[in-house]
Amino acid sequence: MPLPDGTDRLARAAAQGDPAALDALLAAVRPEVLRLCARLLPHREDAEEACQDALLAIARGITRFEQRSSFHTWLYRLTANRARSTYRVLRRRWLVEAGGVPLPEAPDPRRTSVVAGTRLDLLDALDAIRPELAEAVTLRDVLGLGYGEIAALLDLPEGTVKSRLHQARQQVRRRLADG
Repeated sequence: MPLPDGTDRLARAAAQGDPAALDALLAAVRPEVLRLCARLLPHREDAEEACQDALLAIARGITRFEQRSSFHTWLYRLTANRARSTYRVLRRRWLVEAGGVPLPEAPDPRRTSVVAGTRLDLLDALDAIRPELAEAVTLRDVLGLGYGEIAALLDLPEGTVKSRLHQARQQVRRRLADG
């Protein structure tokens, strides 16, 4: 789902300190941010929490948007990182509330859809690999960015992006097979 027309213009104005542009930008991107968070997080409430976290991060970090990549690409990176971070916080909170009882090895099929269970397994696998590998595979395989977009966003050669993706996919596959 593409961002609304004028989003890049709003992002540039917001990055230069225009508060009205920032408000308009946040309102314009919210539906897409929520959709991206929902692609990673299996529960609507968790996706909404990650969306709010991502919107706050956009508001706080927009002045650091350097326009090396498109705003769309920058937004995807920030949103993916916030969604993964929200998952880690929720997982730690669950562990504390459960009194140190570990999460069940496999989601309970009576209470979790296959898609939700798969996303939880994927998030656990992504959380277990190096952050730079998790970020690359999330941007490519979950959010669908192209190699060139990822390379520009991460300020890396395209070959390095492909190498990270290869390593990440191998490690994620191994972790999913072991789980």
